[in-house]
Amino acid sequence: MSNHLWGLLHHPDREWRSINEEHETVSHLYMHHVLWMALIPVVSSFIGTTQFGWSLGGQNDTIQVSFETGLLIGVCFYAMILLAVAAVGSLIHWLARKFPTRPSRHECIVFAGYIATPMFLSGLFAIYPIIWVCALACIAGICYTAYLLYQGTPNFLGISNKEGFILSSTMLAIGVLLLEVLLMAVVLLWSMGSEHSIVWKFLH
Repeated sequence: MSNHLWGLLHHPDREWRSINEEHETVSHLYMHHVLWMALIPVVSSFIGTTQFGWSLGGQNDTIQVSFETGLLIGVCFYAMILLAVAAVGSLIHWLARKFPTRPSRHECIVFAGYIATPMFLSGLFAIYPIIWVCALACIAGICYTAYLLYQGTPNFLGISNKEGFILSSTMLAIGVLLLEVLLMAVVLLWSMGSEHSIVWKFLH
């Protein structure tokens, strides 16, 4: 498990400096952080969807799937998260192309992996999936992810706070858009095994 988890949550300024000094590889990041942290939303969603079912707040509107379907969807969900981290890292690398201190692509992926930490943790609330509770948890995760992004970007790229603010705002806007696409895909996936499937409602 990552040695930086507590630091990112408790004292991000100091922790970002520590991360920068380590020059961590992408494989190390995934083995010691992303692979484990990404399991939190996947396992929580699997348990919540197969054992309790998604609820919109009423008593007769739960969406529940079978164990086999939930397992298959969970694997797809997990793969999507791992790919999303690499995609966001590549996006950061592209956005930083005009800066002379532009980090390498693998450094940007490492940066993206740690930025996503609050989002991974917010997935814990999916273990008992009431939609409005999960939405609030997701919003809280986005807010703290934004905080880590604004704190870490200037030091990571070696740029001024003003430049860091502009770049961070761009990354955040694109990142939120990517998150919405990912969440939409996840909702479709988790509903496919249910009689209330959103997919089947559109196809029939």
